[in-house]
Amino acid sequence: MPAYIKKLKSIKPDNPRLCNDDLLPAKQNWNWYNIFAFWMSDVHSVGGYIFAGTLFALGLTSWQILITLVAGISIVMVLANLLAKPSQSAGVPYPVIARMSFGVYGANIPALLRGIIAIVWYGIQTYLASVALTIILLKFFPHLAAWQEPLFLNLSYLGWFSFFIMWTAQTALFLMKMEAIRVFLDYSGPAVYIVMFLLMLWIVYKAGWENISFSLSSEKLDFWRTIGAMLVGMSLIVNYFAGPTLNFGDFSRYCRSMKDVRIGNIWGLPVNFTAFALTVIITITGTPVIFGQMIIDPLGIVAKMDNIGIVLLLAFTFVTATVGTNIVANFVSAANDISNLYPGRISWRIGGMIAAVLSVIITPWNLYNSPEVIHYTIDLLAGTLGPMYGIILVDYYLLRKRVIQVDDLFDDSPKGIYWYQNGYNRAAVKSMIPASCLSIGIVLLADFGQGNPIMRAIGSLAPFSLVISAIVGGVLYYHLSIRNISE
Repeated sequence: MPAYIKKLKSIKPDNPRLCNDDLLPAKQNWNWYNIFAFWMSDVHSVGGYIFAGTLFALGLTSWQILITLVAGISIVMVLANLLAKPSQSAGVPYPVIARMSFGVYGANIPALLRGIIAIVWYGIQTYLASVALTIILLKFFPHLAAWQEPLFLNLSYLGWFSFFIMWTAQTALFLMKMEAIRVFLDYSGPAVYIVMFLLMLWIVYKAGWENISFSLSSEKLDFWRTIGAMLVGMSLIVNYFAGPTLNFGDFSRYCRSMKDVRIGNIWGLPVNFTAFALTVIITITGTPVIFGQMIIDPLGIVAKMDNIGIVLLLAFTFVTATVGTNIVANFVSAANDISNLYPGRISWRIGGMIAAVLSVIITPWNLYNSPEVIHYTIDLLAGTLGPMYGIILVDYYLLRKRVIQVDDLFDDSPKGIYWYQNGYNRAAVKSMIPASCLSIGIVLLADFGQGNPIMRAIGSLAPFSLVISAIVGGVLYYHLSIRNISE
């Protein structure tokens, strides 16, 4: 039964604390293909390529890997459908939907945390795209190699030039607003697929099909270790898509119907991701025969090629893929999250520019080259994503029975049902803190608890920390909310 949507008769568009044109209900004209293209752009990146390859190093057989891929990405699809529904129904983005459970002001807590993660990954993805651009420049202008010595903030002149070009290109696309982004996604996703498929065929032709394998591990696992590896693989897939799935409402808000969302998600997630992963593993396992070593990073393949035309095509493809991923997974999310802090002063465009500037200030190349820094900042911040899932889903589906009072999402008067206590829902905050601490604690025990059997056992749950914290956060929120209602 569809949610009851109260018509927008009492929204005060002049309320600077809660409202601007970019956060109000949007015009809904996207179809299923636009969602399919969204997921293609999110999956097809250098990071997605490397991640897909790691799934084949779990020690599983080909059919076990296939089951793991389909099961894991199907869980992501279900979550995407669940989180798409409120935004598609009301036409508003993720940070506005978060006002239902966290309060009209409290929603800034989950929005800000998600925004910080998005900004950091936006900077890292921009840096990866700039590396691909640098490869192109060096192939055509070898004398630029003299500009590669690390200089200012550990980045060379050439590195700064490439980073600035990619940063500017992405910012220019973003400033054209959502319709231009939609058109870019509609064409970039399929274009990347075509080039990836051609690269795979070239690898198979050069290496020979007999040298292609669907596993990067020679280890044989017993039954229970196989089950464990499959569960870890499924969880890794869910974790990888946790960010863009959480704020999927930023895009589903533009869809004509939930039917379009579901069809787009089927093609964009199970079908697209499985096909992409198989393409990646075929490409990776053919590299030892051709280049003398296994190359998991696609930019490494590009760097070893001598044909200028192929290098240009592949590098341009990975640049395009990374730009698409950055826009859909990070830029749009960060812009909405920052705009939600003070909509009257911070428009969607200004929010995006703030995110873009911050992505330079954090010097993402230093983060990327220091895995421990990434782990103890972003991975720990990501521990807060699980509780957000649990709280938002429990609030919308179990407590509110899919009923949205859209006008109250923009109402900061005590009469508004999302006002709670001075604009904050204490039940949501009280649920989020312990659930987040649990998730972060599990991750830390995985690093420092190896000497103690009990701590080591708890630390082994690290791949499942997001799911565990989502369940704990949701259960706590339901319990506290029901108790408040009964009181």
